[in-house]
Amino acid sequence: MVKDMTQGKPLGLILGFFFPMVLGNLFQQFYNMADTIIVGRFVGVQALAAVGSTGSINFLVIGFVTGICSGFSLPLAQSFGAGDLGSLRRGVAHALYLGLGITVVLTILTVWGTPGILTLMQTPGDIFQDAATYISIIFWGIGATMLYNMLAGILRALGDSRTPLYFLILSSLLNVGLDLLFILRFHLGVAGAAGATVLSQGVSGLLCLGYIVLRFPILHLKPQDLKPERRSAVRLLSMGLPMALQFSITAVGSTIIQTAVNTLGSQVVAAVTAGNKVQNIVTQPMETIGITMATYCGQNLGAGRVDRIHRGIRLALMLSLGYCVAAAVLTWLWGSSLALLFLDRGETEILSFTREFLQVNALFYPVLGVLFLLRNSLQGMGFGVPAMTAGVFELAARSLVAFLLVSRFAFDAICMANPTAWIFADLLLIPVSLYELRQLNFHFSPQPQG
Repeated sequence: MVKDMTQGKPLGLILGFFFPMVLGNLFQQFYNMADTIIVGRFVGVQALAAVGSTGSINFLVIGFVTGICSGFSLPLAQSFGAGDLGSLRRGVAHALYLGLGITVVLTILTVWGTPGILTLMQTPGDIFQDAATYISIIFWGIGATMLYNMLAGILRALGDSRTPLYFLILSSLLNVGLDLLFILRFHLGVAGAAGATVLSQGVSGLLCLGYIVLRFPILHLKPQDLKPERRSAVRLLSMGLPMALQFSITAVGSTIIQTAVNTLGSQVVAAVTAGNKVQNIVTQPMETIGITMATYCGQNLGAGRVDRIHRGIRLALMLSLGYCVAAAVLTWLWGSSLALLFLDRGETEILSFTREFLQVNALFYPVLGVLFLLRNSLQGMGFGVPAMTAGVFELAARSLVAFLLVSRFAFDAICMANPTAWIFADLLLIPVSLYELRQLNFHFSPQPQG
């Protein structure tokens, strides 16, 4: 269902887009968690550490794919907001061309380079082979990830956040079933977990494709839309690449931290893996508010409604900060209990590490909420370079912690790596956002509230 976010009360539109989106993102986490839960419970702690040790490199590559697809969707949202359906269809065609080319290049590079990257990351020898097996299969499935994220991004650009949710729920359930089948019945270990993830992602992508063909006639491409056009490609890349690089730069910082974590042994690796999984669940609503605002700002910029952008960002900021405070309290009190999804209660030392990691990070959730909101809003308005630069600030912060502090403070430094990165990013994003919003006022005449 198409949703025009340039008309109507901003709060209702934001919440109407947010709730299906956050459910979808939570199911995406569940989708990813299924591997970790089932591997941790039925294969063992070392296998859990193996899967966890690939998290940062997985984020590096899959994050690039997610970022490029999200970035491509923003010009499409602007075209839709402006009512320019010809530009919208040309954008869709060129997004598919670019997505195919990027998929081929990434698959070749990542599958070939996996062993060397894991070696550079100082992956412990007792988990190296399982880690290589798991992440290689994930990388062979980059095409499935690209297909789903590209098509889901196109649907969201038109205001439809519900349909990707429905297909993601179905594929998440399929992923769990395949995990259990491949691991418990066929004893495929981490290879089975990776294979289940790839197959399930492919199913969700094909379902999105079928739905668009059947239900979205405005996206049916005409011969003139398929003609390669430099302007359309450049427009997509100008927003897609900064967003993809922002994901990847952030992931490089995470990879550097993961390398430092690996030097502290497989128990710490397992603890940080479990802690990050719990944190990914808790922080999804913060991230989803940001993603919602990217589409909201994109459509309203296309329509020239800067007054609505200002109002929407203020409302979203209040929603985000309210959730951040509640999430911090819940994580402090019960975060380690959620870690029991991945760990056995008898792993007392690992659980102690996990509790400390989560409690330190929870204190800084409001900082993270501001980061998600401002970064995505800037991207939606077309200011991709400042958002990417914030990722560079995060990279600098994590590198500082990894190279200067971990050797001295060990696990305590690991706990402060994320908060330090979030603070560095906000030091850039807050003044830049205020400046860019003021600049937009000079380019668009004020419009009456809608």
